[in-house]
Amino acid sequence: MNNQTTSTILMIRPVNFGFNAQTAASNAFQNPEAAQQQVQDKALREFDKLVQLLEENGVEVIVVDDTHEPHTPDSIFPNNWVSFHSDGTVFLYPMLAENRRLERREDIVMQLEDEFKIKHVIDLSRFEHEKKFLEGTGSMVLDRENKIAYACLSPRTDGEVLQLFCEQSGYMPVHFHAVDENGTAIYHTNVLMCIGSKFAVICLGSITDEKEKNGVISSLNKTQKEIVSISFAQMNQFAGNMLELKNKAGDSLLVMSQNAYQSLNKDQKITLEKYCKLLYADISTIESNGGGSARCMIAEVHLPVGS
Repeated sequence: MNNQTTSTILMIRPVNFGFNAQTAASNAFQNPEAAQQQVQDKALREFDKLVQLLEENGVEVIVVDDTHEPHTPDSIFPNNWVSFHSDGTVFLYPMLAENRRLERREDIVMQLEDEFKIKHVIDLSRFEHEKKFLEGTGSMVLDRENKIAYACLSPRTDGEVLQLFCEQSGYMPVHFHAVDENGTAIYHTNVLMCIGSKFAVICLGSITDEKEKNGVISSLNKTQKEIVSISFAQMNQFAGNMLELKNKAGDSLLVMSQNAYQSLNKDQKITLEKYCKLLYADISTIESNGGGSARCMIAEVHLPVGS
């Protein structure tokens, strides 16, 4: 049984968070003008408040501290280097920025083995030698129930590596191209769309090729997802960067940032609240410096529990 949602997640507590110049060239969501004063302290406070919010709502959060060495300013976004699947598979991914490759930590996978069954680890990081990348559930938005991997191709999302992931995981790829309002390729699929168990939030305006757009819509309709369309302005507030989780009681939760929540209109909130309780926290320092939001901070643990 492939459930779309899990009540167990992994989050990495930052020790040296900051603006990463190595990722800025391909991430238009990073703001080089963002205030740099006490960025680590502010990000740490935002991180801890989000963890507290999730735990208060019945989510099991496995928090692992980042290490001071090597310096990994983006370690707060673990969903790009690892994904955990219900058949006991762990995937490790090739990353574009050299300093992000240092985030892959074998000790974290080994720590999870104490509690969960890991059958095998599939390491795709060798593609870095060929300058081909697939940055986890940033590059792919997974419909886990229907085994569909939605992916917008970009400098960080290579079609060949996507195809290999799909062959090894039993997923079917739905790939397309997406750009922001300036015509710049959107770096990660998870900033323009979110797949829930019964809905999809998506910035359809970013997919300019009509055939590709219709292919995505058709796939969402076929899998009975109610489409909540967001604007470029809402996408820029990270309204596409949401993640549906469940709590230990089985209730559905939709996690997002305060900026994302405030960008939604009344009708969008009413639609989403049919399916989930909306949870949001202020993570604006993390968003402006890191160019990622709430979904990027969470690696879902779908692994079977060990005996």
